[in-house]
Amino acid sequence: MTAEINPSHPINPAHPDRDDAPADFIRAIVADDRAAGAYAGSTITRFPPEPNGYLHIGHAKSICLNFGIGAQYAGARCHMRFD
Repeated sequence: MTAEINPSHPINPAHPDRDDAPADFIRAIVADDRAAGAYAGSTITRFPPEPNGYLHIGHAKSICLNFGIGAQYAGARCHMRFD
């Protein structure tokens, strides 16, 4: 893979058994898209909070995933939607 990884990011994106494997299927899709040059090489994620304002454990996972990918790749962004 040729995806550009931010080496200063605290999350290790590699699988423990392989140096080049992303930690989960979503990061694998992002890495494949970046390696293929899809979307002009940019990575943009978003976190849409619950409209009624009540956050739950799924939101915590989404925050970690979306903002983590935004921080992991150099030049990536994560947008937080406000209603």
